[in-house]
Amino acid sequence: MKEEYDVIVVGSGPAGSITAKTIASHGLDVLMIEKRQEIGDPVRCAEGVAKLQLKRHIEPDTRWIAAEVKGSRIFAPDGTPVELSEDVSGAEVGYTLERKIFDRALANEAALAGVEVRVKTRATGVIIEDGYVRGITAMHIGEEREIRAKIVIGADGVESKIGRWAGIDTTLQPSELESGAQFLVTNIDISQDFCEFYLGNAIAPTGYLWVFPKGERSANIGLAIGGDACSKNRPIDLLRDFVETRYDDSRILEIVVGGVPTSGPLDEMVADGLMLVGDAARQSDPLTGGGIINAMDAGKIAGEVAVHAIEEGNVSKARLREYDTIWREKHGKRLKRSLAVKNRFVTMADDDLNKLAYSVKDVDFSTMDVFGLLVILVRRNPKMLWSLRKLF
Repeated sequence: MKEEYDVIVVGSGPAGSITAKTIASHGLDVLMIEKRQEIGDPVRCAEGVAKLQLKRHIEPDTRWIAAEVKGSRIFAPDGTPVELSEDVSGAEVGYTLERKIFDRALANEAALAGVEVRVKTRATGVIIEDGYVRGITAMHIGEEREIRAKIVIGADGVESKIGRWAGIDTTLQPSELESGAQFLVTNIDISQDFCEFYLGNAIAPTGYLWVFPKGERSANIGLAIGGDACSKNRPIDLLRDFVETRYDDSRILEIVVGGVPTSGPLDEMVADGLMLVGDAARQSDPLTGGGIINAMDAGKIAGEVAVHAIEEGNVSKARLREYDTIWREKHGKRLKRSLAVKNRFVTMADDDLNKLAYSVKDVDFSTMDVFGLLVILVRRNPKMLWSLRKLF
């Protein structure tokens, strides 16, 4: 590991690897560090992703595809189903990944593009001179290092410290953070063709539960609830109750817990000499919690802007804000809508959710996206969803 690079990327998830690969492919010198000893482990993700959106960044490989689905089913508290085809189910439905393999494949592509990858290397601070971030301090296998760069990119997840160290307000209120738990379950009989989502305050208050197929008789079963609901409910207890009730012969092979930001993106995603991508920038969808595609898109955009800024010799906040602008033009309106819908739905009683599902049970969604579903819900339930009318 050298003392200076063009760019340092902190974090080796999809956002970090795509960012690092994009920059290195233009011939710049990039270091990507990961605090854990293994890239992709532990998994803190439902592992669902849309096929076409994924293919913009990497060619699918059977090594890291656990299942291929053709749609989704959303169940109201009383069991009323709403079925959506794959094409209109959103950015989380299409493939169920093996993230441990997938993340390593992305990091490998970054390495082949010229990125220097260092695991078991934890950022401990940022170097700030004349108001600019000029690098990081890092602990590498017990040894403290000072590493300089023209730009530092924080891709260090929901618990990101890089942005806060640089003066960006990354604070999350409890209601803006979904607390989740997930089991990898086997010995269950489920359809491998559909991702399932369950709503209801008895199952997942202020959140939802998911079942994502992962191959024959196996699935990721998880749930996430608002942090402000955790004082009365532990996600892992709610999840265990569901699994034991629905799949009494199941076997749990893995347990993961974690948090997902559902606040919408940060007001500021850049500073002088600094950029944030992925969960570090709160770019996951506030309604679904899905963030893989958003993070990869952000990495591509941030990487290209970083290259041009370095070539121009201008890494100021004003110059780097081009990344922020492009990303918001691509995703901002959709995420703003998702946040408004989330904030309305988390306050609904189970009876209201049942009425919404029943109101669209006769609708054919084979050629309609999630936005179209929401439009019909508002039209058929104007009093209940009056606060959302301006979004459409």
